[in-house]
Amino acid sequence: MADDNEQASAPSLNILAQYTKDLSFENPGAPRSLQSRDKAPAINISVNVNANPLSENDFDVVLSLSAEAREDDKIVFAAELVYGGVFRITGFPQEHMLPLLFIECPRLLFPFARQIISDVTRNGGFPPLMIDPIDFGQMFSQRMAEEQTKSQVQPLNS
Repeated sequence: MADDNEQASAPSLNILAQYTKDLSFENPGAPRSLQSRDKAPAINISVNVNANPLSENDFDVVLSLSAEAREDDKIVFAAELVYGGVFRITGFPQEHMLPLLFIECPRLLFPFARQIISDVTRNGGFPPLMIDPIDFGQMFSQRMAEEQTKSQVQPLNS
């Protein structure tokens, strides 16, 4: 019976569902944008992670990726993806919940989101955009530091 109790309380992280919430691809200069170019466009990528509770143990984690390619002041292409996952998290101490939601869950979602961005840029007529791996741990640490700075009250000078 001890084994059953240990298994029941063993920490677990399960993916219940994954989904594309929003996907957008713009190729405003087509078909001219598909012609060969002398230099590669500058690509700017932004990433954001949000998490919301659905129940005591279920959470909706959303990974937002945005990629914009520019040549001088013109947009060559823009891709935006909001990709989510429903996770069941049980048996972890409360202090581990934020790192799980903002580091581990997006780390599990990222390869799927990366593939969608790669496919949509290729289907848009460009070489597939392969986004480099993202350090969600560093993103989380930076976000926590920003939140801590915002919450600190600045002393008034008299």
